[in-house]
Amino acid sequence: MSSEQIGPDMEVIGADGVHVGTVDAVIDGRIKLAKRDSGEGAHKNHDHFIDLGMVAEVEGQKIRLSANAAVAVTFEEEQSGRPV
Repeated sequence: MSSEQIGPDMEVIGADGVHVGTVDAVIDGRIKLAKRDSGEGAHKNHDHFIDLGMVAEVEGQKIRLSANAAVAVTFEEEQSGRPV
């Protein structure tokens, strides 16, 4: 997957079409999700990342992941690379 195909404000969806997040940027081979999609509680308002290796395809302004949304979010990482 080429990171040039991915840009800010594109929607990230699971293989099942369910919303996972919105792209803020692509940094070091990972999609940085917008903080507004970072969840609740301890995860609210900080950065989460998804590895570009999870991207199955880019469909217009949507990035489809290779896993369903419920599974994909378990692969989200903190900025440090540690699991969420």
